[in-house]
Amino acid sequence: MKFIQTTLEDFFKIGPGPSSSHTIGPMRAALFFRKEIENLSQKKIEQAHTIEVTLYGSLSATGKGHGTPQAILAGLLGYEPHKCVPEFFNNLFKESSSYTLQFKNKKIDFHYQNIKFGPIDTQLKHPNTMEFKLLDTKNNILLKKIFYSVGGGFLSWPNKKLEHRKIPYPFSSMKELKNIIKKTSLSFSQIILENEKALTQKTEEKIFFYLRKVLNTMEMAVKRGIKTSGVLPGSIGLKRKAPKIYQRAQILSDTPDKFLMYLNAYCLAVAEENAAGHLIVTAPTSGSAGVLPGVLYILRHHFHYDIQSLLEGLLVAAGIGYLIKQNASISGAEVGCMGEIGSASAMAAGMIAAVNGYSIQVVENAAEIALEHHLGMTCDPVAGLVQIPCIERNAMGGVKAFNAYILATSGDPNSQKVNLDQVIQVMAETGKALPAQFRETSLGGLARTLAQC
Repeated sequence: MKFIQTTLEDFFKIGPGPSSSHTIGPMRAALFFRKEIENLSQKKIEQAHTIEVTLYGSLSATGKGHGTPQAILAGLLGYEPHKCVPEFFNNLFKESSSYTLQFKNKKIDFHYQNIKFGPIDTQLKHPNTMEFKLLDTKNNILLKKIFYSVGGGFLSWPNKKLEHRKIPYPFSSMKELKNIIKKTSLSFSQIILENEKALTQKTEEKIFFYLRKVLNTMEMAVKRGIKTSGVLPGSIGLKRKAPKIYQRAQILSDTPDKFLMYLNAYCLAVAEENAAGHLIVTAPTSGSAGVLPGVLYILRHHFHYDIQSLLEGLLVAAGIGYLIKQNASISGAEVGCMGEIGSASAMAAGMIAAVNGYSIQVVENAAEIALEHHLGMTCDPVAGLVQIPCIERNAMGGVKAFNAYILATSGDPNSQKVNLDQVIQVMAETGKALPAQFRETSLGGLARTLAQC
């Protein structure tokens, strides 16, 4: 049995937008390749002449709009996502098309042209595939690595060895998790916390310290986004909406519209910050980075939940995300936007139920309802940018999360006919059935329709 082994720092990654699979994943792959080069003998490094990177599938189709070339360069320069400030990242390849990479005593020039955009329709193992080559003067391969960017900034590669570490409460489905809760009387958040301690060998204090960092990064993205107006980068010329909606909410009388305006503004704010290439948290991806922060901001600043409750809520959100990642996918290139916004909305809905003290059954129902009503959602970014329809989908995901919570807390929670495991299974099946043009290639849906206008 393959039990969940994901950790919080792997899941909630801090880094620049606009895409975890197209930006953070490629940056990590390039950094990994750089370290592989540095591990070569000095003699072999001296033979090196150039580095060539080929992108396939969705990475090839929408990589330019998602910042993939800049991400690859940043990684080859030695930057980790959480240390790559937007001011530096967003100017890569703008100020110069050529950069010098240094490996020990060897200098290698890297040009924009060293990044090749390969076939979109391929038979490769994953639609987000990258191939890195270190070549000598005769184009002989000195080192070659293939990486798959599998969503949320996670990486895989051929023959990758998975280390299965012992955890106190192993589970791979919501059914198994609920059985553990029934036997131990532990809460959802406690189980995730205890497993995290075993996986990382970190103290509870250090784990909550990182979660506080995650929460702070999310809140800062909201605050920047509701204050920043103007046009987002890229060919669309899309204007930011969050500040105007936030200002309207402030002057509106106390009505249901006011709550919705605030929630929309907060979710849009982070999604717009992500589209601008600014610092966000993958939750579970960059494309869906606005849902969870928007909901958390409402819970903290409007309903005044204490910090500890919200941090424990983040543990629950992570646990739901783990289940989806394990049994389906969080990658838009694999299963469409339901893997991104659908997952984020399910995580947020379950989190709302948890911080309000509801049982695991209600938490599951809220997550299930939110995910169920994103099934079949396509990933069709216009012009290959994480803007239309991505930004507004974050706001809709936040609203659906609250509505799923309301539905889950109405009536008998044990009478729910559909469970989360079933919906995750359907999500995986639906994602596989989606044609390639609806999985982050910008070849269908809104991307194709608006391109023809």
